[in-house]
Amino acid sequence: MEKLRNDELGRVELKDLHELERLPLDIVLDNVRSALNTGSVFRTGDAFRIGNLHLCGITATPPHKEIQKTALGSTDSVPWKYWNTTLEAVLALQAQGYKVYAAEQVRESTPLQEFEIPNSKIAVVFGHEMDGVSQEVVNQCNGTIEIPQEGIKHSLNVSVSAGIICWEIWKKLKERKNV
Repeated sequence: MEKLRNDELGRVELKDLHELERLPLDIVLDNVRSALNTGSVFRTGDAFRIGNLHLCGITATPPHKEIQKTALGSTDSVPWKYWNTTLEAVLALQAQGYKVYAAEQVRESTPLQEFEIPNSKIAVVFGHEMDGVSQEVVNQCNGTIEIPQEGIKHSLNVSVSAGIICWEIWKKLKERKNV
């Protein structure tokens, strides 16, 4: 096996990105305190060509040195918006026809592998590193998604969770198109 060179990867030019279809998925960050995590979510958003990234509350916004450190330029390829509160972002998305889900451990959560993609745009809210998604936001969401875990911690880094959930939604949307 031979590794691919950068010029063999088929990367999209930033100038051509606006012509390409985006995934009908938005990511909402609910008071994520680490700008490094925010930058990593920007990179995940770029990898899956998400619709938008919504940065809420204390979540850092570009340009920020720590975001740039992990985003590696993806702040230019992922559309983003800042909101004073996460609830404000969720309500605005729902008014635009989005179904909004919290990535959170709650009694009625849907395991990720059982999550059925609705026939609408969707947004997933990821929460603060210690407190998760606020209860006020969970209450407003259309549902919750949980990543099953079998270890002793039952917690993943917010940027890892975003990557796992984006992958699963991307995969299910691609399967739907081929059916």
